[in-house]
Amino acid sequence: MDINTTMSPAEKSGTERLVRDYNAQINAGKQTGGQNLGKDDFLKLLVTQLSYQDPMAPMEDKQFISQMAQFSSLEQMTNMAGDFNRLANMFTGSEANSALGKSVEIIEGDRYLTGRVSAVERLGVSEGNDPRIMVDGGYYRWSQVTKVYEK
Repeated sequence: MDINTTMSPAEKSGTERLVRDYNAQINAGKQTGGQNLGKDDFLKLLVTQLSYQDPMAPMEDKQFISQMAQFSSLEQMTNMAGDFNRLANMFTGSEANSALGKSVEIIEGDRYLTGRVSAVERLGVSEGNDPRIMVDGGYYRWSQVTKVYEK
């Protein structure tokens, strides 16, 4: 069986276009088709590019190093975004806890309710990280609170 290891000019230009578009999106921080491109997408493109390259004319070192640096930057940004998300959730939970025993105003639909916070419930990631507070026997999301009053 004869395996063709070289790319046709059309395949080469198509792969280069995909990589160029992907790199531009990383640099611009934009979305494509309503979805964020992540580490897995970058690796798929890199593996595709490497698998279709001509062994007699491999990718230049500088280009490969540049793409690996971009991958590293993408991974660090992804990790930082996760850290910032956890920090924001911690602040939100702390803010809800500080309302214990205080009166709050809650918006529910088109009406406002006022009552005292008697409990705070932290939810897991699967339920959303918006804590719930108990006011007058009913639970409400912390994001529904519009005002917090002194005791």
